[in-house]
Amino acid sequence: MRRQSYRSAALLATLLFSSSGITTWGQAQTQSARDPAIALAPKNPDTAPQVSIDRFSAKAGKLQVRTATNDLPGPNQPVNFDRGPFITQGFGPDGAPVRYYNFDVQSTTPAPIYALFRVGENRPVEGQLNIVDVIPGEKGYNDFWQVVKVTVPRDYVANAVTSLAEIREAGYRMEATPMLVNCPIVPRGSVARMRLNGGSAELHRGWYRGQVVSYFAFEEHALQVSPSGEVPLSLIYVTFTTNPNQPGGGPPSGFVTEPGSEQTHNVVQTLPSEARYSPLWLVNVYDNTDFPRVRDLPSALRAKVLGPGVALVNCPVVWVGKTG
Repeated sequence: MRRQSYRSAALLATLLFSSSGITTWGQAQTQSARDPAIALAPKNPDTAPQVSIDRFSAKAGKLQVRTATNDLPGPNQPVNFDRGPFITQGFGPDGAPVRYYNFDVQSTTPAPIYALFRVGENRPVEGQLNIVDVIPGEKGYNDFWQVVKVTVPRDYVANAVTSLAEIREAGYRMEATPMLVNCPIVPRGSVARMRLNGGSAELHRGWYRGQVVSYFAFEEHALQVSPSGEVPLSLIYVTFTTNPNQPGGGPPSGFVTEPGSEQTHNVVQTLPSEARYSPLWLVNVYDNTDFPRVRDLPSALRAKVLGPGVALVNCPVVWVGKTG
């Protein structure tokens, strides 16, 4: 069971790189050639301490912040993202129903995730967990990660290095690639079972400063940073039960839904099958009086927009139905 988890973590990194080699972006970072890591005993992720994660604290959350009345899970409690308010059914640009997860506000500046490769090899070190240096609630955290290839010696032992500080101390070469992955860090035991086209919903493990973190991977569309090094955007049109210009309006009032249904009339501009797709959505809020008329992108574009570009939210599309 654990070995399968190791292989899946390695496979996740493998998918980011072609067998013909690594396409690098930016400038490689190197230090003096020394390798104290190979003298260290490798760490066992099964027995290493687990990081406590709280996505709903005042520091970590923006739209999803725990209060005494909203019942959001407490610190380090497993989260079932298959329940509201974490999953929404809306419409695609052609009117087909879609479902997407809600992972709150994120930045266009990705955080780095470090994948280790031995010299001359195109596959990541088997058994080595990927490494991050920020978690939810810390400055610079983002669900979107820019992949950094770390080159280690041929005799490197998996999980001898478990932090960015150790990578730097060893002087390993680091190369930023243009590849992005959408991997929200969550408490251990959390679930988000839906994936487009039967993709794996496995909870992956990584290292954070010598401790183990858990994260989802959403691979419905291959992502790359923009030429300026940012997470690309797509548009989404949403409407709330109470318009944001009214008392108690906006997100606290919830999305408008059809009677007796979870179907909203939120409309995404793109789908994962399209080259322009991104799960980082620029939110446009339209007047809820237009709700009955909005059922696809053309009708959303005709609606009265009350708040253009009010937030950037991570909402990967995980299901696309049929029109009609």
